[in-house]
Amino acid sequence: MSFKDHFSVNSAAYRANRPRYDDALARLMAAGLPGCDVAVDVGCGNGQFTVRLADHFDRVYGYDGSAEQIREAEARPNIEYRTATAEAVEVGVGTADLITAMQAAHWFDLPAFYHAADRALKPGGRLALVGYGLMDIEPGLDKVIYHFYSETVGAYWPPDRLLIEQKYDSLPFPYEEQPDPGHVLTSDWTFEQLVKYLGTWSAVTRATRQLGHNPLDAFVPDLKEAWGHAETRTMRWPLFMRWGLKP
Repeated sequence: MSFKDHFSVNSAAYRANRPRYDDALARLMAAGLPGCDVAVDVGCGNGQFTVRLADHFDRVYGYDGSAEQIREAEARPNIEYRTATAEAVEVGVGTADLITAMQAAHWFDLPAFYHAADRALKPGGRLALVGYGLMDIEPGLDKVIYHFYSETVGAYWPPDRLLIEQKYDSLPFPYEEQPDPGHVLTSDWTFEQLVKYLGTWSAVTRATRQLGHNPLDAFVPDLKEAWGHAETRTMRWPLFMRWGLKP
């Protein structure tokens, strides 16, 4: 199958300017498993969640189809990064305690991925598809950002982005599901950090390429006015999760 690569061109910026997964989320993923021997993070990008898993599992494998993203990943003694798509996961039959896909499952060939994941997971092992949409800051600022998201660059989002907006509700899932725990990521960011984050959006990259200029440049003054004089503001990304245990 073809690999939908929307992020290699901005791999360094993606590492520096994306929300950070926290240790509490990794602990949540590790709870109630048959063991903590092997975890696999697919569509791992530059390993932002892979390194969190490395604190809780003996061996962690990070898979991503982008060699550029993998080159930006943080090395750990117990992490092995592999440049391969999610559908090519191969860690041995029944060896994985956990398989995660963080903000990535909407790019996958799901039937092929589910087949590979089921083969790799131990009985009682966990499969988790996790994502997040727009962050919450404060209503006035959220409204301005949403207009940029939906109107200015809305036409440049890949069609798969709709699955994020639907919180993966329309995706099939192969196992009996656990309730979504409602985890929220938070970060205190400056205005400059927010602008850099918006610059990592795949729609902004596509718009820049097709228009010949970056639409974010014209948006920054409006964003700054909505931001006000605060030195930092708290960003909140409510996660959504489809997860369950292999029988």
